[in-house]
Amino acid sequence: MTCSVVDSAYYGDMFASAAMRAAFSDQRRFESWLDVEVALARAEERVGVIPGSVASRIAAAAKIENLDLAAMKAEYERVGFPILPLVHQLAKACDPESARWVHWGATTQDIVDTGLVLQMREGLGLISEDLDQIIESAAALCRAHRDTVMAGRTFQQQAAPITFGFKAAVWLDELLRHRDRLAELKPRVLIGQFGGAVGTLSTLGHDGLKVLDEFCRELGLGLPRITWHTARDGWAELVFWLAMLCSTLSKIASEVADLMRTEIDEVREPFAPGRGGSTAMPQKRNPISCPIIIAIGHRLRDSVSSQLTAMVQEHERAVATQPLEWLVIPEAFVLASGSLKHSKTLLSGLTVNAETMRRNLALGGGLLMSEAVMMGLAPRIGRGQAHDLVSRAAGRATDQGKTLREALANDHEIMSHLTAEELDRLLDPANYLGVAGQMVDAVLERLRGATDGRGSGGDHG
Repeated sequence: MTCSVVDSAYYGDMFASAAMRAAFSDQRRFESWLDVEVALARAEERVGVIPGSVASRIAAAAKIENLDLAAMKAEYERVGFPILPLVHQLAKACDPESARWVHWGATTQDIVDTGLVLQMREGLGLISEDLDQIIESAAALCRAHRDTVMAGRTFQQQAAPITFGFKAAVWLDELLRHRDRLAELKPRVLIGQFGGAVGTLSTLGHDGLKVLDEFCRELGLGLPRITWHTARDGWAELVFWLAMLCSTLSKIASEVADLMRTEIDEVREPFAPGRGGSTAMPQKRNPISCPIIIAIGHRLRDSVSSQLTAMVQEHERAVATQPLEWLVIPEAFVLASGSLKHSKTLLSGLTVNAETMRRNLALGGGLLMSEAVMMGLAPRIGRGQAHDLVSRAAGRATDQGKTLREALANDHEIMSHLTAEELDRLLDPANYLGVAGQMVDAVLERLRGATDGRGSGGDHG
C-alpha cells in the first residue's frame, strides 16, 4: 500500500518521471552508498592508509546482490542509523582481511551525504536535459510568433497590443536565467563529504586532506575546503532553485490555462481524443498538464521552507535535520521531474490560435488602442490634454456601446488634430508594438550565445 502520489502505481506517472523515480529509488540509494564506500577505500589505498589490493576486493564485494536487504532493514529499524547495517553487510561480503578496512575513518553522514550528492548529480543531469528541451520549445514559439499580434493584459484586463512571440520570449528569458543559475550552483552542491566523527578527519592523522582529495577525485566531485556536516546552504540553494524553476513553469502553465478559457481560446494544450474529457460534460477539453504543473509549483515552494529549517544546526552534528533532508530532497527532485515532463509536452505541442488572438483585439470595441491614440495626439496638444480627451471618448464608447473609433471620429476636438487615415493607423494594433520584435530577437540571440558558449566546471567534475 502507498500513501504518496509519486509512489502510486496509478498517480505516479502524472507527478514524476520514471527516470527520476529510479534515480532516487532504494536501489540507487544503496548503490550510491556502495559507490562512496568503494571510492573511500580506493582513495585510502592510494594514499597508503590501508593496504594495497584491499580496495579492489572491497569493490568486487560492493554489489547490491551481495547485500541481504531484509536483514539491513531489520537492523536499521533496531539501531536507527542507515549506514551501520550497510557496513555490516558489505563487510560480510568481503574476505576477512579486506572487511577490516571497510568504512575506514568515515562516519554515517559522510556516506549518506555523498551518496545523496551522487543521486543529485544524476537528477540534475535529467533536469538539465528536460530544461534544454523546454528552452528549445519556448524558442520555437518565439520564432514562429514573433509578429503574431495579441492583446496584452494587465490586472486581467486588455491593456495594449503585444505579440505572442514577446510573451514566449519573456518565458524563455526566465528559463535561460534558471539554466545559468544551475551552472553556477553545481560547484557549490556537487562536492564530496568526508570528515569523520566531528569533521576533522582525526582518524587519518596528517593524511586526511590527501584522502579527501583522492576521494573526491575518484567520484568526480568537487573538493570542499572544510567539512560541511552542519553547513547546508548549498542544498538549500538547490531546493530553492528547483522551486524557482517549477514556479516559472507553474506561471507558464497558469497563463496557458487562462488563455484556454472558452471566452479567450487563444492557445490550447496538445490534444488527443479523450484527453481532458469530463465525466459530466461531453464537450469539455479541460487542461490536463497545466493543473499538475501548477500544483507541483505550489508544493515545491513549501519544500524551500523545510530545507531552510535544515540549515539551522547545532554543534558538529544536528539532532533532526538529516531526516528532514531525506524527506525534502528526493521529493523535490521527483516532483520537479513531473513538472518538467508535463512542461515539455505542453510547450512542444502548444496550439496557438493567431486568428482568435486577432479577433480578441476587437473585444471592447477596440478600447485597448486608447493609449496608442493618446500618444499619437500628445506631440500636438500635450500628453495631459490628449489623455483627458481620449479618456472621455473611451468613457462615451463604453457607456453608449460604441467602438472606440466611433467615439473618437465623432469628437470634433480630437479630429481637429487627426485625419481619418491617421486615426485608422493609430487604431491598428500592429502599429503599436513598440520594440517587441527587437526584444524577442535579443532573447533569441542570448540563447544562441549561451548555446555556443556553454561549458562545464567543478574541481574534480
